Amino acid sequence: MKITFKYFINLVKFDILKNTKDRFSYTAAWGYIIKIKIHIATQTLELLDDSGMPVHRYPVSTAANGVGEKFGSFCTPRGKHIIRAKIGANQPLNTVFIRRRPTGEIYTPELGAQYPERDWILTRILWLSGSEVGFNRLGACDTMRRYIYIHGTPENTQLGEPGSKGCVRMRNADLLELFDLVPVNTEVYIAI
Repeated sequence: MKITFKYFINLVKFDILKNTKDRFSYTAAWGYIIKIKIHIATQTLELLDDSGMPVHRYPVSTAANGVGEKFGSFCTPRGKHIIRAKIGANQPLNTVFIRRRPTGEIYTPELGAQYPERDWILTRILWLSGSEVGFNRLGACDTMRRYIYIHGTPENTQLGEPGSKGCVRMRNADLLELFDLVPVNTEVYIAI
């Protein structure tokens, strides 16, 4: 792979961003804006810089039912969104959440076998809100009221292929990294 100067600078910017405690001064100093783009076709989530160049890519799993915005469809919604809330800061890895609240459980394969019907939401939650009125915001298509999240999943969950009930599933370690990199109101675009 040929590494261009711009690509090298983006890698340096991402490394600084990943390792700094003061991301706001980093943003101001570099003029760097993070956006998220989720690709349904490739089952990937990308962090983009202000020029639209990917600085990091993660495997994900979106809805087994495909894409769609209707309430009760169990589909992943398309279009422009924002991160409305970040839930689970300082919780341990593999913390189990139900209705956005930690249950006090830590996921293990044994717990998974004990409750095989559960749709496991682990580690952190990035709660999405649609930005397009009538498409993914308000009414019967409201992403936030559908409780669509980017969240952690058990390690044995197959990523890179659809399998969720509408949310975007990520590896727990990847989600921890992403959670620390993006503030509330970060733009999220979900594309086919």
